[in-house]
Amino acid sequence: MKEIINAEGLHYKELNEKIHNTLLKDSVDEIVLENVVGQRYIAAGLNKKVRFIINGTAGNDLGIFMDGAEIFVNGNAQDGVGNTMNSGKIVVNGSAGDVIGYGMRGGCIYIKKDAGYRVGIHMKSYKENFPVIVIGGSAGDFLGEYMAGGVIIVLGLYSDKLPVGDFVGTGMHGGSIYIKRKNIDERLLGKEVKTKDLSKEDMDLISKYVGDFCKYFSLEQKEILNENFIKLYPYSSRPYGRLYAY
Repeated sequence: MKEIINAEGLHYKELNEKIHNTLLKDSVDEIVLENVVGQRYIAAGLNKKVRFIINGTAGNDLGIFMDGAEIFVNGNAQDGVGNTMNSGKIVVNGSAGDVIGYGMRGGCIYIKKDAGYRVGIHMKSYKENFPVIVIGGSAGDFLGEYMAGGVIIVLGLYSDKLPVGDFVGTGMHGGSIYIKRKNIDERLLGKEVKTKDLSKEDMDLISKYVGDFCKYFSLEQKEILNENFIKLYPYSSRPYGRLYAY
């Protein structure tokens, strides 16, 4: 059953209380939020299989600690999307702010346009938990900072400029970053990462998640995959292992 909540004029605490009370109804499997203007913590800590449709701009920490829900934002999202989320899916039909996927442990985030600084910081994977972030536009500095697992894919679809900023992969010690580009100036990279050509397994992985991205945003997958990608990987799983040795 679908429920519609009008967020116009509501403080974020009021809105989240309405959402909580609505979810107490076992029959509800979809919630549509209208007129959202930056209310924070939507779907925070939610471990119920439910779908959110958010019409407007979602505020900070959308889906924080989320475990299994699906969120579709028809607009932009602010900082901290998917903060420490365990599983589920967040699809932003616009741009998103800083620290997307901070400490993310599972699930997928798809952003149609651009993302801010420190995307994927402290992302990690364990056994079947495998976090994925796909960005259609560009990402700011410190992409994948201290990343320990999972995948980040940056497509750079809307500009000829390099789709990442400085210090990519600083402190990275696990996971992979894929950038739709023929090459990258290594001066932009953190000292913990190197580049390599893609294997068949890499291309299969990219095809899977880019395919989902294109499905959500009605884009042509073949055109995106026709161009070259580079892979960034950490050359050590313990880049600071000797930092405090004596």
